[in-house]
Amino acid sequence: QVQLVESGGGLVQPGGSLRLSCAASGIIFSPNTMGWYRQAPGKQRELVATITSVGSTNYADSVKGRFTISRDNAKSTVYLHMNSLRPEDTAVYYCNVHYPSWTGYRDAWGQGTQVTVSS
Repeated sequence: QVQLVESGGGLVQPGGSLRLSCAASGIIFSPNTMGWYRQAPGKQRELVATITSVGSTNYADSVKGRFTISRDNAKSTVYLHMNSLRPEDTAVYYCNVHYPSWTGYRDAWGQGTQVTVSS
């Protein structure tokens, strides 16, 4: 069973930076996609960024140019580098992996880590 553990959230001032990490355990077949989603209070969960097992990336328009997603396949870890943070980036950030299994593609989710951008 795939499990994801996130770390790196916290409180940061506007304009600041944070790096989120997500370590996966268990057997994850390729090709797969790892990504970050976020959910602000009263809003639906939304995609932030994804990266495939061969390094192709996709970003939400709201974070392009500010956030960078990367992964270390040897460590089964995905990172989200967040720069120029804004109050509207405040949310719980969730790690996701979309991977193949014998019964088709499946999703695993982390428990979430809080990011608060405030002065």
